[in-house]
Amino acid sequence: MVSLSSIQVLEICKDAAGVAGNIFAVGLFVSPIPTFRRIIRSQTTEQFSGLPYIYALLNCLICAWYGSPLISPDNILVTTVNSIGAVFQLVYIILFITYAEKAKKLRMLGLLVAVFSVFAVIVVGSLFIVDFEVRHVTIGFLSCASLISMFASPLFVINLVIRTRSVEYMPFYLSLSTFLMSTSFCLYGIFNFDPFVYVPNGIGTFLGITQLVLFAYYNSASTEDSRQPLLESYSLNREQEYLQGDR
Repeated sequence: MVSLSSIQVLEICKDAAGVAGNIFAVGLFVSPIPTFRRIIRSQTTEQFSGLPYIYALLNCLICAWYGSPLISPDNILVTTVNSIGAVFQLVYIILFITYAEKAKKLRMLGLLVAVFSVFAVIVVGSLFIVDFEVRHVTIGFLSCASLISMFASPLFVINLVIRTRSVEYMPFYLSLSTFLMSTSFCLYGIFNFDPFVYVPNGIGTFLGITQLVLFAYYNSASTEDSRQPLLESYSLNREQEYLQGDR
């Protein structure tokens, strides 16, 4: 009978959590597909915003670079999930540019060039840092800040649900995917003793739980009482733009 050491058990748990996180992330990456089906059918981007995809692309690129062997040891599953995410976001951006009106098209092209320029500066600049630990910490803080900033979108959703007392704009499966992916990578970071992974994903886990609790509360309430119509206002429409394809 072969007995496993504590280090081997941690390694197995870490890999299992990372693989699970990669799988659950697919639910997030495919969530905008209904939006782009609508865009392709109507041949226009309507009132949808392309900014969430720009932000997501930059975040995926930075986090993928953090997980690479040149920046951090034994974090390859962080690179794989974010590389896949970057491909999805790039496809969405290309589709958005294809069907956007001229003004939006030029703006999105400019932002796309800016994203790759910023990423190139980050990559080249980090490689000039000779000390590996300093390089790791520098990019680690950058990726952590990038991930935390991405949680602005769930905060908008949570605020919208509370204000409208409706879960119409917070799909259950998207919230569940967010919770499962964040929890998986939070555990991955804990097993790998990497605060740059478990801290932001711990925040994501908390926000995911919050969304699921709100969904359960307001969804059950809507079955008992007639739901009030959503107020159509400029501020509300701006918040809805952050929901990407969640309509």
